[in-house]
Amino acid sequence: MVSGADQLRAVARAEAYSSRAAWAEAATTWEHVVAANPVNGDHWERLAQARFHLADFAGALAALEQVLVLGVSATREDTVAPGELRYRVAWCHAELGDTDQAVAALCDAVASGYRDVAGLADDERFRKVCGHPRFRELLGSVPRAGLGRDDGWRTNLEALADEIRRRAPRPAPTLDVEALVAAVPRLSDARIVVELTKLVAQLDDGHGFVEVPAGDPELSLLLPVQFSLFPEGLFVVAATPEHQDLLGAEVERFDGREVAEVLDALGPLVNKDNEYGARERIVQVLRRVPILHALDLTHAPDRVTLGLWAPDRRSTDVTLSATPGAWAQRNELPAPPGWLSFSDTSTDRPPLYLRNCEAFYWFEHLPEQRAVYFQFNTIRDHPHESIEAFARRLFEFIDRHEIERLVVDLRWNGGGNNMLVRPLLNGLTGSRRINRRGSLFVVIGRRTFSAGQYVATAIEAGTDAIFVGEPTGSRPNFVGETTPFRLPHRGIRVNVSDVHWQNSWPFDHRRWIAPELYAPPTFACLRAGRDPAMEAITGVWAALPH
Repeated sequence: MVSGADQLRAVARAEAYSSRAAWAEAATTWEHVVAANPVNGDHWERLAQARFHLADFAGALAALEQVLVLGVSATREDTVAPGELRYRVAWCHAELGDTDQAVAALCDAVASGYRDVAGLADDERFRKVCGHPRFRELLGSVPRAGLGRDDGWRTNLEALADEIRRRAPRPAPTLDVEALVAAVPRLSDARIVVELTKLVAQLDDGHGFVEVPAGDPELSLLLPVQFSLFPEGLFVVAATPEHQDLLGAEVERFDGREVAEVLDALGPLVNKDNEYGARERIVQVLRRVPILHALDLTHAPDRVTLGLWAPDRRSTDVTLSATPGAWAQRNELPAPPGWLSFSDTSTDRPPLYLRNCEAFYWFEHLPEQRAVYFQFNTIRDHPHESIEAFARRLFEFIDRHEIERLVVDLRWNGGGNNMLVRPLLNGLTGSRRINRRGSLFVVIGRRTFSAGQYVATAIEAGTDAIFVGEPTGSRPNFVGETTPFRLPHRGIRVNVSDVHWQNSWPFDHRRWIAPELYAPPTFACLRAGRDPAMEAITGVWAALPH
């Protein structure tokens, strides 16, 4: 038996060869590794990779068959993505001239959720099998481009229903596509987009979406303002420079219809994990005038008259023209490029949470409170400082300055790559100075979503943090993944999640992580330049001994 030390040294050598693309040496060394430890699927996968690069497809196939039995850890998404391993098995068979086996493996890959079915038609790896009857049958589900208007929309509806059934981790609801297909000639294009959106919104999938192409002259028309929902009502929080006089106005009507009626009508179109996430997404749907018009909520598809309470408390009607743009799922923060936000004009010095919300991550020392405020807005590595390097700098600062309190602000964190966040979580759980009741506070809100939700769930499980703000925009356990595909007619872009993330206990069926200190955002606080979450935290600090 190979000693433990020799096994570890062999793995290190094999990894070094693979990282340098020294594939012959890598293959030989990985063979030694799997001989000593045949039960680790990750090692077999690395052996398959090396053999692929050496064009040893028979050897790669043998290694992949072991991987399919043993599985791999989630270290590389290109390996663990649905159907990916079976796709590679099919590739090996194709290179070896085993046409029947290649097509059978491709069918297995598609049945397992392989994401790029449309791409198989032009995949050079399978040019040798493209004439096989089962291959043509497999691609028969790939929609044809260049169809007429009615046939194009019918194909879109059928293709979307097929992808929902194939991708959705949970059993898909009843999809009444046949009635919609029959109704296509009677429906406007915008109304069909509404129906496509409803199909995806049924999935209880906050990552789901239907988007028209940016700049589509008919379907992509957007109002030149951003809205936000507060307990007091719906307000304009960002606008183009020519409409900056509307910043801070309360919206009461859309073409004479009360805001509550409009929101109720749009509810079935909103993809969400919970009701708080819906509050963030629905305000973007309010900007899509062709969609409002298709639902008979407005008089025209390209303009809306808003009934407003202006900031000076005058009641006024303002007609806004919509212009082609790119649909977004959430408001851009603090405002889209070239626009103005309400906080830009309402106060000379915005509160901390609004100062750098477009930054990836940053922190500020609060010396009087012996605290650090850390805002974590996206889980992506910044080109100039990775999350790992930032976490190291943050905790070195905390130790060097004898910091007693840390605020982690996740209220703007809409996600990213949760594989990058482990150094930060390790720092939080391992800090004796910070990981104590009353020393660690986490601010959450409706935009805490996806990988941001994962971070909140991990902090809740591993620390004594006190959560502050409003509920998160997602669940501890949720369906979510962004792997969009395009429907052939009109270039409609769709996302249907194909992964269930169990970040908490299997029996954790909460709709959100709830704050212990409930301090929701209000328009009154925004107007006054106050942060109710930080006020709640500093109130606790004032009441507790150092």
